[in-house]
Amino acid sequence: MAEVSGQTLKLDGKVSIITGGASGIGEATARLFVKHGALVVIVDIQDELGQKVADSLGSDHCTYFHCDVADEQQVISAVNFTVGTYGRLDIMFSNAGIVSTSKQTVLDLDLTQFDRLYAINARGTAACVKHAARAMVEKHVRGSIICTASVAASRGGSSRTDYVMAKHAVLGLVRSASKQLGVHGIRVNCVSPSAVVTSLSKRSPEATKKTMKLYEKLSSLKGIELTVERVADAVLFLASEGSSFITGHDLPVDGGLTKLPDEDDLIMYNL
Repeated sequence: MAEVSGQTLKLDGKVSIITGGASGIGEATARLFVKHGALVVIVDIQDELGQKVADSLGSDHCTYFHCDVADEQQVISAVNFTVGTYGRLDIMFSNAGIVSTSKQTVLDLDLTQFDRLYAINARGTAACVKHAARAMVEKHVRGSIICTASVAASRGGSSRTDYVMAKHAVLGLVRSASKQLGVHGIRVNCVSPSAVVTSLSKRSPEATKKTMKLYEKLSSLKGIELTVERVADAVLFLASEGSSFITGHDLPVDGGLTKLPDEDDLIMYNL
């Protein structure tokens, strides 16, 4: 923490859970949160990666906890572990998710695959919001809950129907939860990135380059590419007191994207 001793620590002493924190946006956010003074519990199913990230951040600042968010009991265990270890929960960043393994157009929906994706991306997010909020209410914490949505949450897509539907569900959850939890002083918001390269996208370098070039063409902001670190910056804002009067908000992190690409094989990989 020595390198940040001279700057304001936006989350000093705050206790946070980051689901999907072993890689991608979650890992970048965990590193940024610790840099700003937070105590972080990384929740993931990638045990080796998650423990490696936690170790690199130091046991005084970060802990790893195995949890599949599709299992509500595991979410409860993760929240109970956090509160039992640190005495409270101030921030929940519900970020865990998966992507479709096929195009998933309406005419060819694989409903088994659909159910698995929905269990993690939509139902898992709902479980995280539910049990984080319960812990905050019980401890009288005016907390912040942030979910990873997507630019797909407010638009249709030419493929990946299950993914697009799940992100719409996340946005609906955020809007409803913010209205219901405001009486407790709990804020609920989401970030909606466009295309960002993560280890979970499993795309070739050539396909990734093609995707990013297309998104750059469709974005109004030129000369800059979306990275996981830039998404983490937005999450930090929503978690901190800098957004203390903001709730129910969907924060696009998309460079002014004007529309989604039409190509069937392109979609947002923002995990």
